[in-house]
Amino acid sequence: MSVYSIVRTAFEVLNWLIIIRVILSWIRHDPRNPLIRFIYEITEPILAPIRRLIPIRPGMPIDWSPFVAILLLMLVEQFVYRFLL
Repeated sequence: MSVYSIVRTAFEVLNWLIIIRVILSWIRHDPRNPLIRFIYEITEPILAPIRRLIPIRPGMPIDWSPFVAILLLMLVEQFVYRFLL
């Protein structure tokens, strides 16, 4: 397995974990479930700093941090690809 495919897979997994976390926020789930805790533990270090920069405002109850995180991950992924090449 090449370094390129490892990097690509890692970023793809992170993107999917963020998307799954967004979907979990729309449905009722058990926060003690080990799989759900794993998803939150992996994504929170990415989302928390963004959430501090873009707080949720009372008139706009949408958390934009997952959207911003996915965009930033895409940018970082492109930077890493260029660095590898």
